[in-house]
Amino acid sequence: MRKLQVEEELTVIQKGSEEIITREELKEKLIAARKEGRGLKIKWGADPTAPDLHLGHMVVLRKLKDFQDLGHEVIFLIGDFTATIGDPSGKTETRPPLSEKEVKDNARTYTEQVFKILDREKTKVVYNSSWLKDISLRDFLNLASLQSVSRMLERNEFQERIKTGKDIRISEFLYPLLQAYDSVVLDADVEIGATEQKFNLLMGRVIQKRMGKDPQVVITLPILEGLDGKRKMSKSFGNYIGINEPPEEIFGKIMSIPDEIMFKYYLLLTPLSQKEIEELKRKVEEGKLHPKEVKENLAFMLTSFLHSEKEAEKAKADFQAKHKPHLSWEERIKDLHIEEVRLDTQDLRQGKIWICRLIALCKAASSNSEAARLIQQGAVEIEGKKIRDKAKEIPIQDNRSFLLRVGKRRVYRVLPPT
Repeated sequence: MRKLQVEEELTVIQKGSEEIITREELKEKLIAARKEGRGLKIKWGADPTAPDLHLGHMVVLRKLKDFQDLGHEVIFLIGDFTATIGDPSGKTETRPPLSEKEVKDNARTYTEQVFKILDREKTKVVYNSSWLKDISLRDFLNLASLQSVSRMLERNEFQERIKTGKDIRISEFLYPLLQAYDSVVLDADVEIGATEQKFNLLMGRVIQKRMGKDPQVVITLPILEGLDGKRKMSKSFGNYIGINEPPEEIFGKIMSIPDEIMFKYYLLLTPLSQKEIEELKRKVEEGKLHPKEVKENLAFMLTSFLHSEKEAEKAKADFQAKHKPHLSWEERIKDLHIEEVRLDTQDLRQGKIWICRLIALCKAASSNSEAARLIQQGAVEIEGKKIRDKAKEIPIQDNRSFLLRVGKRRVYRVLPPT
């Protein structure tokens, strides 16, 4: 395979990136590494705060894979020490601390999942407890002296908490310094993270420089919207696609995303070039390709990547069989997970519940207004019948449950109050 020129490498790296701070420094590092016959050290850190990774994490992993394919060394840092503190990035309140056992269990699943995407032979896995747990008080105070309180308070999350009167724990305050110290220990040339991580990533540059190191280049990547097409992909929102999910689940969930975000999925999750993606988009706009066909191709690519081509073929065939127009309501939902939701008497008004309120109670929408939009989009069914009226009151009968479907894959069995 022909070795890419530096500008060609930069084109690959820039694809889907939000910011590169700075592009010129990255170019200089690439040129210097070539002269010395080595790869750059590319750092990605993840605190094992939950056992499952999803396609939102895959955005970063795909970019790391790009670096591996270009001949660079990826350092996957598992923040088993910092996970017990909690990263304040994107948080409006303090996160409950995790036990050491929870962190270890989650870390084990992380390594299993990342190697679905990264090349195991080209990945160095490290744990930041190996240096942070033994740091002396003197060294810690020296580290803390390298940054000012006023600079720390500039971060948006802390500003928001100050406005609303919520606590900022000192441990959270120090979190960015510990993440930055990881970069010092690892001699990171580049650190990658989501846009909400920008403050922490830039802190790495500052602390490396103040400790006499060459500052790392920071690459931020966009947040991936989940199945609803609006909020970021998150397990807490129930709009995620897990990396470890079965092939049929991955395929089906990708087919349920709104058409308007599928090209972002192509950009951030597939190896297709920007030019190839623009060509697909143009063909859809000109009516030469149907959006469903393009989305099926996306679902097939990602399912193949996370499982195998054979399993993706089966998942595609199963999906097509289940979504034939003549299928009954029972046939369409028979393989979907059904979540039970028990109503409370206080949710009812004269034995009825407002449909928007019901959808919000099931956590299929974050608010009544979002539920109303879903109804207007034709995304809500009760026992197979579309609900078109956002003002509809649903009668609740004693000892009788019913099935509510929101979107293509979320089904709820609504139980009457006990």
